[in-house]
Amino acid sequence: MIICLPNRSGQKDRLIVGLASKTRRNHDDAGKRLQGGVVLFQHYELIFLTCIHALRILLVVAMAALEFFFFFLVLLFSAGTQGILGFTNPDDDRALQSLKDQWKNTPPSWEKGLSTMGLQGKLEADIGELTELRSLDLSFNPRLTGSLTPNLGNLEKLNILILAGCGFIGQIPDELGNLSELTFLALNSNNLTGPIPPSLGKLSNLYWLDLADNKLSGSFPISTSTSPGLDQLLKAKHFHFNKNQLSGSIPRNLFSSGMELIHVLTLLSFDDDILFDGNKLSGAIPDTLGLVQTLEVLRLDRNSLTGPVPSNLNNLTNVNELNLAYNQLTGTVPDLTGMDHLSYVDLSNNSFEASEAPAWFSTLTTLTTLILEQGSLYGSVPEKVFSFPNIEQVKLKDNSFNDTFSMGDSIGGSLQLVDLQNNQISSVTLSSGYTNSLVLVGNPVCNTSLSNTAYCQNPDENPKTYATNLANCGNKLCSPDEKLNPQSCECVYAYEGTLYFRGPSFRELSDSNIFHSLESSLWNKLNLTPGSVFLENCDAPNPGCPLTTRQPAEIYVSQVMRHVHV
Repeated sequence: MIICLPNRSGQKDRLIVGLASKTRRNHDDAGKRLQGGVVLFQHYELIFLTCIHALRILLVVAMAALEFFFFFLVLLFSAGTQGILGFTNPDDDRALQSLKDQWKNTPPSWEKGLSTMGLQGKLEADIGELTELRSLDLSFNPRLTGSLTPNLGNLEKLNILILAGCGFIGQIPDELGNLSELTFLALNSNNLTGPIPPSLGKLSNLYWLDLADNKLSGSFPISTSTSPGLDQLLKAKHFHFNKNQLSGSIPRNLFSSGMELIHVLTLLSFDDDILFDGNKLSGAIPDTLGLVQTLEVLRLDRNSLTGPVPSNLNNLTNVNELNLAYNQLTGTVPDLTGMDHLSYVDLSNNSFEASEAPAWFSTLTTLTTLILEQGSLYGSVPEKVFSFPNIEQVKLKDNSFNDTFSMGDSIGGSLQLVDLQNNQISSVTLSSGYTNSLVLVGNPVCNTSLSNTAYCQNPDENPKTYATNLANCGNKLCSPDEKLNPQSCECVYAYEGTLYFRGPSFRELSDSNIFHSLESSLWNKLNLTPGSVFLENCDAPNPGCPLTTRQPAEIYVSQVMRHVHV
């Protein structure tokens, strides 16, 4: 199970998540490491409703995806082919048997589904003969390789198609546009290449479109008199195109007031979102984006976008995460007044005009994280921002703030970090009400009155780590294949996986209460024995945290639930 947490510090954290069982399983061949799991969720209001809602979505989707397979496959692999002939037509039986013969490392029973099972092989044309299939989830089987067969387009009753986290290559078949009943399409985290097929615009019932983390190129297809396009997906709530090689401008016609989008991501990467981050997009941000008032997450960071930010952006009053960092945007710092649900804002590394801090620094009381680094802000830092009830991080390094710095007398209880490195601050009024991290390195004040204080020392680049407390288990050791259950202190064969938080409502990872909340939420939502979840958050790369190396622009909360005793 994977969820991605953007890292603004260039470091990578990870957690490992797993479910423990007292019965030994064939973990090596049947998916001991649940590398992947789910990339389906994003940005919920309460801290760990983000993760738990995601897990709930996963379970619902997984159950839906198994409806067909349970009916045919359990009998097929536990009782033999003869036992199923009375329930399926001969074509279905032949197709299922063919798939079984083609794939290696198939589990003895498909009762638990096919996601994260270590399947090996290719998705051949036979799959297209299962014309009654409603849900297909083969996600996170990285040894499923080869190209996607055009015969997937024959599955005209398919409602859910999840092929995320596999090893598929080649182009997305045009024939997927024939799946008129499809509501959920996740092809993310493969090695797919080529353009986005315009035929996907025919999927009029589509709710979720995730093509992230591939090698797709070209521009966004827009409908014409003779060809469909993505602008026709009026029911879609999630556009995830991040971490590809898409180029060109973002078409103005891609967005309209009739859309229901909540998530738009173009670089990295949930509710309604647009994720376009981490591509090669250029040109201006289209003003039509301001018409999509259902939007909750907007990420256009790490592209090459130019020009001013549209003045109607603050019409998006439901947005809780806005990231426009690492572009070439110009004009004035955007006016975010009225965006009263904003929790996370990052406008760093653009070319905005020099100005004092905008008024919304003092009015957006819902903020948890404010980042505007490598900017041209001068004058004083508004004291009000430090009093917001949920503010955790204020990162304004590499600007030109030059007045006396004061945080005031009313400081929010959640504030953990204030980073003002490399400004022009010459005097500071310290507050006794704040004892967490304040970084003033590179300011004139560090050459005078505060020169020998911790405020003028380079910050610790090693983030705090977390691991579920095993102190009650003493020094008990387990075999290399086993893990300690933190509740019973028994050695168990644990299911392990990784959770990536793509758009969490929390940012500060030094607070152990966040992890405690996640542990207890997992017990409750998964009906586990209280105390049986193990979470570990540690730096990567690290011998104890064997995560795949990722871009330095991200932090990975690899929440490895190593031990869940069920």
